[in-house]
Amino acid sequence: MRIRFCDDRGAAGFSWIVDEPMTRTSHALAERGRVWLVDPVRHAPALLRAAELGAPRAVLQLLDRHHRDCASIATELGVPHLLVPDVLPDSPFEPVAVRQTRRWREIALWWPSERTLVVAEAVGTNPFFAAGGDRAGVHPLLRLRPPRDALSPFVPEHLLVGHGEGLHGQSAAQGLDAALAHARTALPRLALRAPALAVDAIGRRRRDAPSELSGRT
Repeated sequence: MRIRFCDDRGAAGFSWIVDEPMTRTSHALAERGRVWLVDPVRHAPALLRAAELGAPRAVLQLLDRHHRDCASIATELGVPHLLVPDVLPDSPFEPVAVRQTRRWREIALWWPSERTLVVAEAVGTNPFFAAGGDRAGVHPLLRLRPPRDALSPFVPEHLLVGHGEGLHGQSAAQGLDAALAHARTALPRLALRAPALAVDAIGRRRRDAPSELSGRT
């Protein structure tokens, strides 16, 4: 399992990504000597790097099924494991309800001072989400009812996602707007690629299964 750093935002944090078909991405968000880990997959160099940015405050799990290594890392660091939290007191983030159903509970994070939007699953940038030349796309299961009301009010300068590399600068807002606007029209193009993506994902899962203990979303 190869993991690499991405989306370096300097003193505001960084991300790390698992190079696999689903490209699971984790984030460290830092502000004034405090650090929050978002949907983390265990990667010792990332945890060491996060510690250099400040003291850990919490592990945030933005999607109910994004278990990954959230619980074990929170226990190891001695901080709360916050599962799809409604509020985040004493933090710079605003939780945004993306979807709240029995089978899918997800929040996004809006960080106003950094113009950063963090979306765990509803929007992604890897080929499973983005069709054709799109920078980002809505999750296939949400394309008929994309979360426009929840996410369209935001104009981010940094769009961080749970699957794929982030978008920055003008690409962040443009990518988010296009993903929400084209969610339904791009569905046929995405459907044509789904079988190949599924085969790749299953093959990688089988290869990694003996040595990988992390949650798979």
